[in-house]
Amino acid sequence: MADSPNWLRGRVAVITGAGKGIGRATAEAIAQAGAHVVVAARTAQQVEDVAAGIRKDGGAATAVTTDVGRAADVDRLYQVAARIGPPTALVCAAAVLHKVAFDETSLETWDETIRINLTGAFLCCQKAFPLMRDAGGGRIVNLASLSGIYGTEKFPGLAAYNVSKYGLVGLTEALAVEGRRYGISAICLSPGAVETEMLRRANPQLRASLTPSQVGALIVTLLEGPVVPASGANIPLFSNA
Repeated sequence: MADSPNWLRGRVAVITGAGKGIGRATAEAIAQAGAHVVVAARTAQQVEDVAAGIRKDGGAATAVTTDVGRAADVDRLYQVAARIGPPTALVCAAAVLHKVAFDETSLETWDETIRINLTGAFLCCQKAFPLMRDAGGGRIVNLASLSGIYGTEKFPGLAAYNVSKYGLVGLTEALAVEGRRYGISAICLSPGAVETEMLRRANPQLRASLTPSQVGALIVTLLEGPVVPASGANIPLFSNA
């Protein structure tokens, strides 16, 4: 898949976790770059509002209420996207975070975190893979976290979240290997402190060094740049300095 400074223009892009935070900012930035964005999140009103705002600004957007941890929801998401055109861009930003001490973490909390943060990305990438292959290639960006990088400071109460983000890095590496022959690239982005509701739950005292809009703009740059040789890489974002 040839690189182009306007790679996103005219494409169909699926963005999960698009109801707020990084997902929303990314959907808005990708729409501004000329793609038809299919915005997905569990809360119907949120994704409808995001899609309506994009359309008001002259962009193209379709809202699909989706729980990415449910295979039937992901199937429906991609059915909608494929009717618009070949979905050749995917950003997996859907995530949940529950702050709870390790010895008090219930199986339900563990299961939900892994199901949304890791299994959800797996389901979306797996559904996208054959569609991208048939279209001649595609590009995937998975949103992990500094919490999922070896050697970075970890905060108490985030065991399930941290493990899910470690897994997302590994999933991206696997996608890069299997997608190479089909022109499918995958990059993992691991932001540190971003000004979101999730950061405030994780560590209210931590000063955010990034905004969702900054991360969204970087994702557009990655999607539109010469990303293929870097497929499989995990990019940590320590600050905006």
